[in-house]
Amino acid sequence: MFYVVCLWFVLRSTSVTSLVPGNRRRVRPPLRLRLSAPCFRKRGLNAASRLYEGDAHRRLRPPAAQPAFHPAAPSKPAAEPTTMADTEQARASAPEAAAAAAAVLDALNATDANGTEALNATAKFVASPEGTALAYGSLVFMALLPIFFGALRSVHCSKSKELGENDYDSGFRNASDMPETITSRDAARFPIIASCTLFGLYLFFKVFSQEYINLLLSVYFFGLGVLALSHTMSPLMSRIFPDSFSNKQFQLLFTQGSEETKEEIVNYEFDTKNLVCLLISTVVGVWYLLKKHWIANNLFGLAFALNGVELLHLNNVSTGCILLGGLFVYDVFWVFGTNVMVTVARSFEAPIKLVFPQDLLERGLDASNFAMLGLGDIVIPGIFIALLLRFDVSLKKNSRTYFYSSFLAYIFGLGLTIFVMHTFKHAQPALLYLVPACVGFPVVVALIRGELTELFRYEETPPEDTDVKEDSETEKKDQ
Repeated sequence: MFYVVCLWFVLRSTSVTSLVPGNRRRVRPPLRLRLSAPCFRKRGLNAASRLYEGDAHRRLRPPAAQPAFHPAAPSKPAAEPTTMADTEQARASAPEAAAAAAAVLDALNATDANGTEALNATAKFVASPEGTALAYGSLVFMALLPIFFGALRSVHCSKSKELGENDYDSGFRNASDMPETITSRDAARFPIIASCTLFGLYLFFKVFSQEYINLLLSVYFFGLGVLALSHTMSPLMSRIFPDSFSNKQFQLLFTQGSEETKEEIVNYEFDTKNLVCLLISTVVGVWYLLKKHWIANNLFGLAFALNGVELLHLNNVSTGCILLGGLFVYDVFWVFGTNVMVTVARSFEAPIKLVFPQDLLERGLDASNFAMLGLGDIVIPGIFIALLLRFDVSLKKNSRTYFYSSFLAYIFGLGLTIFVMHTFKHAQPALLYLVPACVGFPVVVALIRGELTELFRYEETPPEDTDVKEDSETEKKDQ
């Protein structure tokens, strides 16, 4: 269960981000020039050296034109130096001051191709309408991928769990890769644990250096991301490789104790195809670790989200409502009540969010002005949508009514979130709009079809089996 437990921890961490407007990853401090020579103060060139930082839509303009300045022939005679040392100092500083003034005036008048002042390093980037539409459209598309394919894979995973056999070649032949069922007790505790994790990260970023924290997190998520991406690619590799490919089986076994009291610690079976997936995932992981590129970040993020939807199962609809309702309050409080979530989301450099640059059309793959969507806003509704797909399968009516209705509800909720955020220019808790949509649409469909009772009676894991499982785990911990 090690991999599932790690994924569960990642899912708790993913709830720290919500849909946040464009964010510059590297922001340089304001550039300010001070011209202290007496002749500059007389000519008013201090005003020309200031950086004016206005609204995002306002172009920065230099101050009003000043009279032409000629350091070698001032309009008024300067006061005579009183000593020989002052005379030499004035002569030495005059050419340097003149060159600095000329550079400032040239920089203030220079603009790049987008009409942005070259000297203003901290001016907020104004995304074009096309860039904004491309960024948010890409975020919506990327969010739908793990939900759709993760829900389909969760059906196969659930069947394998019920039948006790693993004929789906995606690592499920190992008992440690079996899905984890979220009970009502887990759902009730989840918002509390997520809040503690979020506030703990906020305090860490306030007390300790952000660079060192992100370095440790990068190494941690490097290992998890390699495993998640390898697990995600495994079914695809099984179809790509021909049947004639020599696929050798391997087993990694760690035991403890002697022969009589031998206990298995790790027992993992894999094959050559899994090794190829692991190698490709490691290359992506090294790329992310060294460059922190947004494409590598998204590859890991999509892998985390897909694995979360596939391996984390709700046992019934009531548990899903408890989980979504609790995180609804959690998301609204931490976004609107405090600045904790937005601060952590912008400081947390880890693949727990999907990002897409709004300046991609202007700067290409080196773009840096990102719109972001937290994985928690994908996985939490995603596991509920996957539950509804498994409910559709259990009805044996050869229809996917509840799955498609909840899937469309997710698109509607996410689109509404982006619209409100773009209108009010403020970070939005996506679950504020996703939870009512994803829960309300299927309930209305069930009322119309007269299947509301069947919807809430659907149970994947009987309550007595869950209680026995929890009691056995408690006894093991006590021993």
